[in-house]
Amino acid sequence: MSNRNLQETHLNRARASLRQALSWYGYLRKSGQLAANPELENLLKPEIEALNNTLSKLDANVIRIAAFGLVSRGKSAVLNSLIGEKILQTGPLNGVTQWPRSVRWKPGDKVLVELIDTPGLDEIAGESRAEMARNVARQADLILFVVSGDITKTEYEGLWELRQAQKPLILVFNKIDLYPEIDRNAIYKNLQQLGTGNLQNNPLLPDEIVMVAAEPAPMEVRVEYANGTINYEWETPPPQVEELKQTILNILNREGRSLLALNALIQARESEENIAQKTIDMREKEAEDIIWRFTQYKALVIGLNPIAFLDIIGGFITDLALIRTLAKLYGLPMTSYEASKLLKTILFSSGGLLLGEISSNLILGLGKTTAAITSGDNPFNITTFTSSAIIQGGIAGYGAYTVGKAAKLYLEKGCTWGQLGANTVIQEILSQVDKNTILYRLQQELAGNFGEF
Repeated sequence: MSNRNLQETHLNRARASLRQALSWYGYLRKSGQLAANPELENLLKPEIEALNNTLSKLDANVIRIAAFGLVSRGKSAVLNSLIGEKILQTGPLNGVTQWPRSVRWKPGDKVLVELIDTPGLDEIAGESRAEMARNVARQADLILFVVSGDITKTEYEGLWELRQAQKPLILVFNKIDLYPEIDRNAIYKNLQQLGTGNLQNNPLLPDEIVMVAAEPAPMEVRVEYANGTINYEWETPPPQVEELKQTILNILNREGRSLLALNALIQARESEENIAQKTIDMREKEAEDIIWRFTQYKALVIGLNPIAFLDIIGGFITDLALIRTLAKLYGLPMTSYEASKLLKTILFSSGGLLLGEISSNLILGLGKTTAAITSGDNPFNITTFTSSAIIQGGIAGYGAYTVGKAAKLYLEKGCTWGQLGANTVIQEILSQVDKNTILYRLQQELAGNFGEF
């Protein structure tokens, strides 16, 4: 598959995933499950709107690039230089940019980019602005972190926090015109090591660090006229941002739509987990009651059933019913296939539970069957049946409780499972990342946040 077709596949899979999630929650509204609980409906409304907004952004096919950095590092100047116009305000005073501002940039015939300028991360009384910056980072598909020399402690902390947003990041070394070449190269090497934000041991790749002079300082030049007159004038050199522009274009052409798809899926995953968590918080006691009810039911049924092979079948049926009942309580979709897949994952992730329950069902079940057949009036056989039933029922009950607790933890992740679940599609994209892409650095970091479901 060509790179272009692969990126289109990623976009289409991401759209399908978001539409499926929205259809699930749309069903909840239509079925009246949310209307029956107005408090829960109000809690979930912002998250469902966020899913709709994420899908709209994906359909618009606009790449968002946000610029971050401390005050006076030249963030606005860098963006102005990319656009080729002085649209964003710049100046010598700290804090010229007070609020995030976005401008459209069309660097190619088929690529549309939204450039977002942000306030300095070290603004005075800037806690609200810091939160705003985190929100912008979540929305961004690519981050530019602008520095103008060696990284300070504050910059390093800000860079580390932005790395937590799990987005591809380009470190932009601005104002290189102020440094001699030997100092510039030394700083560049330091930035290669420090720019990872302590998340990776490998230095930054060429695509991840670029040197620019977005707004070069005026230079005094000697002008000699034809009549022999010599004069000295101040001239402002043109911006040096062509390398940054080309780097961004290369990334967008090579993996831009995959970046867009991946970011949309990460946002969707967060919204879906929030929906599940808010629902779970309101129904915690009901969930515990359901788990205990199924624990008692399974223990009783397995303990009293005299036919061995029915113990195994009955146990699995009970566990599947428990999972689906929990999902229904939370208002989360769960088919029989998905429930069986989850049960399989839970059982095989705790081999002792699976082995113990199957062994008890076979050994103790056969003992019960034999005792039931041969019991007659023999009190010894009745005692054997009762003892086996109590032990087997206890093991079965413990198994149901363990499955219920594990399923509850899994359901807290929201509607991210299945063929079109956000986690599944994210894993697909990450598995197809090429080593020469900027996404490759994020591969293991992102993959480590998703389970094997």
